[in-house]
Amino acid sequence: MGKNDNDPLVAPPDFDGPTSDRHCTDILCTGLILLLWAVMTGLGVYAITNGDYRIVVNPLDYDGNVCGTDYGAIDMTDYPFLYYVNSYTGGVCVKECPRLGGSGGGGGDSPGNDTATTTTNTNTTNSNQLVSDGLTDMYTLITYNGIYQLEGSAELPQDYIQVANYSSSDDVKGCILEDGTNVCFSSSGNDENTNVLQASWQSEGISKGFGFAYYVGDTYTWLQRCYLTDAAEDRIAKLVQADNVTKLGADPTYTADSFWSDLYRDIYTARLYILGFGFGVAVVVSFVYIFMMRIPFLLNFVVWSSIFLTIAMFIGAGYYSFRQANIWDDEDPQLYEDRSITAARIASYCLWGLGALFFLIVVCLRKQIQLAIGCVKQASRALNKMPGMIFVPVLQACGLILFLITLITYAVFLASLGTFDKVEVAIPGEDDLKFTFRTFEFDDFVENCAWYLLFCGFWTANFIIAVGDMVIAMSVAKWYFTWDKSNMDSFMVCGSIFDTCRYHLGTCAFGSLVIAIVQFIRTIVAKFQKKIKEMDNAVADGLLCCCQCCLWCFEKCIAFINKNAYIQTAIFGTSFCTSAKEAFSLILRNAARIGAISYVSGGILIVGKIFISAITTGLSYIAILEYLGDELYSVVGPVVLIFLISYFVSDMFMDVFEMATATILQCFIADEEMFQGEQCYAEGDLQKWINKNQE
Repeated sequence: MGKNDNDPLVAPPDFDGPTSDRHCTDILCTGLILLLWAVMTGLGVYAITNGDYRIVVNPLDYDGNVCGTDYGAIDMTDYPFLYYVNSYTGGVCVKECPRLGGSGGGGGDSPGNDTATTTTNTNTTNSNQLVSDGLTDMYTLITYNGIYQLEGSAELPQDYIQVANYSSSDDVKGCILEDGTNVCFSSSGNDENTNVLQASWQSEGISKGFGFAYYVGDTYTWLQRCYLTDAAEDRIAKLVQADNVTKLGADPTYTADSFWSDLYRDIYTARLYILGFGFGVAVVVSFVYIFMMRIPFLLNFVVWSSIFLTIAMFIGAGYYSFRQANIWDDEDPQLYEDRSITAARIASYCLWGLGALFFLIVVCLRKQIQLAIGCVKQASRALNKMPGMIFVPVLQACGLILFLITLITYAVFLASLGTFDKVEVAIPGEDDLKFTFRTFEFDDFVENCAWYLLFCGFWTANFIIAVGDMVIAMSVAKWYFTWDKSNMDSFMVCGSIFDTCRYHLGTCAFGSLVIAIVQFIRTIVAKFQKKIKEMDNAVADGLLCCCQCCLWCFEKCIAFINKNAYIQTAIFGTSFCTSAKEAFSLILRNAARIGAISYVSGGILIVGKIFISAITTGLSYIAILEYLGDELYSVVGPVVLIFLISYFVSDMFMDVFEMATATILQCFIADEEMFQGEQCYAEGDLQKWINKNQE
């Protein structure tokens, strides 16, 4: 007779802890993931051999040349920067990005805010400014045919901005046509004659930012591209008497303001702080936090201190944000925009609300929190005996970083295998006058390869996580099913790594494959969602949202079953399907205990993640405000990114406790079912504690 799902676990003959008589499980999946990597490597070699990463990394001009390289019809090696001429991403390669606010010619690699961005009085001049307002020269234009200047009105020297020579291009366009017609300025003028500028704004050449010529303005550099500063754009809009000017280099349908350009600029400027605090400081804080949690008599203090300090951080950050908003609002003249002040106030209300909500949750769940502390305490005892488990996330992170570097390299070269497509655009109202720009298109082969690389990323990332979970589960299971725990040490972790790599990589590959398939389907659904939104079909969009939600829930359920399946494999050495079935039946028979204890212990670990992230973010805020405050549009973007990175890092470390807790709980219940009290590996305090709190 077959075994019923309601039947308790039966101990294997002569059971004395996790089986030592192991065999390779799910060998087929081991072969599949090796084949996946082999094909990915072949695809990467093909892309590297036939592609050129510079096409992706360096900017592309209107004529199909890659700035800063010799790729294309014209050698652009000496012209590494792209100056946008219109909003169709058409532009020309220049030697340096113009800086008109007194810093001299040329743009460095930093996209940090120019001081002109915060200038409130544009009529103020200083001896270092190259133009009278420090922002624009409206009578010097950059065109598809180089520099054009209106004689007698331009302020910049003719050779100040060095544009590549496009005279040999078939698509070259300039302000003066062959018949002598000026399609940028219909008449001469001066700074006071704004009618000339208004006419030029609507001319065939400039065409409100959709033509083949544009004014020279103060710029900042981002990824070798010259972007007009916000102040320069505002100045142009004022002089041509337009409500606003189109963001050059952006999609013409893009109507958002300069939020994203400011954010990118700030992130680039604070990149070293983001990496240093997001990864470096977060790792140190995580190590210290886990080390303190390993000490049993400190665990209560650490957890409760983390809870109340996290609440205090929310309240304190809300007060600081509210206070800053009031200070900015009272300044005369006001240096910050109204939207920034409003955002600061809204942020303060949100932080206060989160702090209050967190406090109410703690009050309502105080008994469950104490219960969770007892569960985590058992995991800390195992970690205290085998401190080497702390370094398992480090090995996972190293493996993931190495894989991502490889995957991104292949993806960049693959993205360079597209083809240039010439797009011809008619000037609005002038069907006979046309200009061109280039786009980069991909055929079906490249698109399919990109989808394949994405699936490789999903499967491999989940595989690396699964291997780490298996190692921790096997180490903790060996600790639990050992009578004399005084002999346990970090060498047990090394043995678990060996056993996992030798016998159970196939099981890890099987479980991660299931998760990867679900994630891949979710990505496809997300792509359809984007297309449906463009079609403005509310019904289809709602159905896809429901589908996405169901897939997300299904993914979380699969992830939960996978972790418990790895624990079963770690104990009994069974294949993935057998382990998943046994784990599901075991959880179903003991749903109340496993559900309640897993829920509250998970909550404790989330508090730890938030605490580590909050500490790291707070330190980074102080450092960035002290050393980069004047160079950033806002510290919010870099600080939020640091919080997200530090939360990911803390999650990686706290997963050690999460997996250890789940393993101990499942080992206890398996021990209880197998021996029915006649032989129990659980120490007295663990058995007493679980039986006391199982309700």
